[in-house]
Amino acid sequence: MEEKQFHLDEAYYGPSIPPPTRSYRRHRSDDWCDDCGSCCCLISFLLQLIGLVVVTIALVFLIFHPSKVKIHVTDASLTLFNFTTTLNYNLALNITIRNPNKMIGIYYDSIEASAFFGDRWFGSVSLTPFYQGHKNTTVLGPVFEGQQLVSLGASDSSVFNSEKSAGVYDINVKLNLRIRFKLGNYLKTWRIKPEIKCDLKVPLISNGESRPGTFEATKCHTSF
Repeated sequence: MEEKQFHLDEAYYGPSIPPPTRSYRRHRSDDWCDDCGSCCCLISFLLQLIGLVVVTIALVFLIFHPSKVKIHVTDASLTLFNFTTTLNYNLALNITIRNPNKMIGIYYDSIEASAFFGDRWFGSVSLTPFYQGHKNTTVLGPVFEGQQLVSLGASDSSVFNSEKSAGVYDINVKLNLRIRFKLGNYLKTWRIKPEIKCDLKVPLISNGESRPGTFEATKCHTSF
């Protein structure tokens, strides 16, 4: 049988090519990061950053052995604390700040001391900024003096009268600080804002004498 031959100049129509199949597989939430897209790369960067911070903190502890700063009110002199419609007061404090660290200095860039009777503010004073060296003790001497219009409710007035009879007042002093640490000779940290709270029981001094006794040194609560 003679085989039919096709010439190149003749049209030839073969079987049609089927269209490509489309996948309708549902994407899972983790498929978006399969090729390390923006989400995956961001997570990887954050993990590396967290790891770097942890390593840095660990190195600081290993090299500098930081110890907590200790703050005490070692003396308090209250010579006037009288309330009518305004609160008249005269309070002087000695506050010691102890830096026990051998290789860490502290910059006290801003220091504000505020005094409260209960939760009622009655006076504030700004103190001179300073640098505290290694294993150093610094004494601050804020003085609160003047008069302030203070609104006392019935319960506060009752507390005030009770403490007036006893001759000892509960006075809270807060130190709002802006500080930086100096690690070694050159490295300085960013500025932080710790708050110091000192809950004091201060006897009133009248005619040079304190009827209930002398003030007892008090440790303050620190956050650094």
